[in-house]
Amino acid sequence: MADVDCIEKTSLTDAVRRLDQAVGHLETSIQRRMDADRSLNALQDDLQRLGEDRSQLAVTLDESEARASRLEEANKDVSRRLVSAMETIRSVLDAHGG
Repeated sequence: MADVDCIEKTSLTDAVRRLDQAVGHLETSIQRRMDADRSLNALQDDLQRLGEDRSQLAVTLDESEARASRLEEANKDVSRRLVSAMETIRSVLDAHGG
Protein backbone atom coordinates (compact mmCIF):
# COMPACT_ATOMS: atom_id res chain seq x y z
CA MET A 1 0.00 0.00 0.00
CA ALA A 2 2.95 2.29 0.62
CA ASP A 3 3.93 2.04 -3.03
CA VAL A 4 0.45 3.12 -4.11
CA ASP A 5 0.57 6.08 -1.72
CA CYS A 6 4.01 7.03 -3.06
CA ILE A 7 2.82 6.79 -6.68
CA GLU A 8 -0.31 8.81 -5.91
CA LYS A 9 1.81 11.40 -4.09
CA THR A 10 4.19 11.61 -7.06
CA SER A 11 1.27 11.92 -9.48
CA LEU A 12 -0.26 14.63 -7.34
CA THR A 13 3.09 16.45 -7.09
CA ASP A 14 3.50 16.25 -10.87
CA ALA A 15 -0.05 17.50 -11.40
CA VAL A 16 0.55 20.45 -9.07
CA ARG A 17 3.84 21.23 -10.86
CA ARG A 18 2.12 21.10 -14.26
CA LEU A 19 -0.69 23.28 -12.95
CA ASP A 20 1.84 25.83 -11.62
CA GLN A 21 3.58 25.85 -15.01
CA ALA A 22 0.28 26.29 -16.82
CA VAL A 23 -0.72 29.15 -14.52
CA GLY A 24 2.72 30.72 -15.08
CA HIS A 25 2.28 30.48 -18.87
CA LEU A 26 -1.21 31.90 -18.57
CA GLU A 27 0.04 34.85 -16.49
CA THR A 28 2.81 35.49 -19.03
CA SER A 29 0.30 35.38 -21.89
CA ILE A 30 -2.04 37.73 -20.06
CA GLN A 31 0.82 40.17 -19.40
CA ARG A 32 1.85 40.10 -23.07
CA ARG A 33 -1.74 40.71 -24.13
CA MET A 34 -2.09 43.63 -21.73
CA ASP A 35 1.17 45.10 -23.02
CA ALA A 36 -0.02 44.68 -26.61
CA ASP A 37 -3.33 46.35 -25.76
CA ARG A 38 -1.50 49.27 -24.14
CA SER A 39 0.73 49.57 -27.21
CA LEU A 40 -2.28 49.46 -29.51
CA ASN A 41 -4.05 52.15 -27.47
CA ALA A 42 -0.92 54.31 -27.57
CA LEU A 43 -0.67 53.85 -31.34
CA GLN A 44 -4.35 54.74 -31.76
CA ASP A 45 -3.82 57.88 -29.67
CA ASP A 46 -0.79 58.79 -31.79
CA LEU A 47 -2.77 58.18 -34.96
CA GLN A 48 -5.59 60.41 -33.73
CA ARG A 49 -3.11 63.19 -32.86
CA LEU A 50 -1.48 62.85 -36.27
CA GLY A 51 -4.88 63.13 -37.92
CA GLU A 52 -5.64 66.27 -35.94
CA ASP A 53 -2.22 67.72 -36.79
CA ARG A 54 -2.77 66.88 -40.47
CA SER A 55 -6.15 68.62 -40.43
CA GLN A 56 -4.64 71.71 -38.82
CA LEU A 57 -1.79 71.71 -41.34
CA ALA A 58 -4.29 71.41 -44.19
CA VAL A 59 -6.20 74.43 -42.88
CA THR A 60 -2.96 76.40 -42.51
CA LEU A 61 -1.87 75.41 -46.02
CA ASP A 62 -5.23 76.47 -47.49
CA GLU A 63 -4.97 79.83 -45.71
CA SER A 64 -1.38 80.29 -46.92
CA GLU A 65 -2.32 79.44 -50.49
CA ALA A 66 -5.22 81.91 -50.38
CA ARG A 67 -2.92 84.60 -48.99
CA ALA A 68 -0.30 83.85 -51.66
CA SER A 69 -2.99 84.14 -54.33
CA ARG A 70 -4.14 87.51 -52.94
CA LEU A 71 -0.54 88.76 -52.82
CA GLU A 72 0.04 87.62 -56.40
CA GLU A 73 -3.06 89.50 -57.55
CA ALA A 74 -1.96 92.60 -55.61
CA ASN A 75 1.50 92.32 -57.18
CA LYS A 76 -0.03 92.14 -60.67
CA ASP A 77 -2.21 95.16 -59.91
CA VAL A 78 0.77 97.17 -58.66
CA SER A 79 2.77 96.16 -61.72
CA ARG A 80 -0.05 97.30 -64.05
CA ARG A 81 -0.30 100.62 -62.21
CA LEU A 82 3.46 101.16 -62.41
CA VAL A 83 3.45 100.48 -66.15
CA SER A 84 0.51 102.89 -66.56
CA ALA A 85 2.27 105.55 -64.46
CA MET A 86 5.50 105.18 -66.49
CA GLU A 87 3.58 105.50 -69.75
CA THR A 88 1.82 108.61 -68.42
CA ILE A 89 5.16 110.13 -67.38
CA ARG A 90 6.66 109.36 -70.81
CA SER A 91 3.73 110.93 -72.63
CA VAL A 92 3.92 114.04 -70.41
CA LEU A 93 7.66 114.30 -71.01
CA ASP A 94 7.19 113.80 -74.75
CA ALA A 95 4.45 116.44 -74.82
CA HIS A 96 6.64 118.98 -73.02
CA GLY A 97 9.80 118.22 -74.93
CA GLY A 98 11.37 116.30 -72.10
